[in-house]
Amino acid sequence: MFKATAVVKNEAGIHCRPSAILVREGCAYEGEILITAKSGTCTLTSALGLIMLGLEQGAQVSIQVTGSGEDEFGPKLVELFETHFDFPPQ
Repeated sequence: MFKATAVVKNEAGIHCRPSAILVREGCAYEGEILITAKSGTCTLTSALGLIMLGLEQGAQVSIQVTGSGEDEFGPKLVELFETHFDFPPQ
């Protein structure tokens, strides 16, 4: 089991576009992914579930990944949560 903490760095937090990117990555993974914040826990299969956590800039999230390749996939999720998303990319 991979466990790590990430800090949301995106200025606007995890809103629709970043959550869509995170969920797309999460759905591609065949194991289980749990995201936990002060406001609750969700799996990384629903953008709405992730948005409902209300993750603003500076929020800490716990990421738990279980399954084949968890030690390679987990750090990718940490990196995504800590990305400064810019739409459109420049």
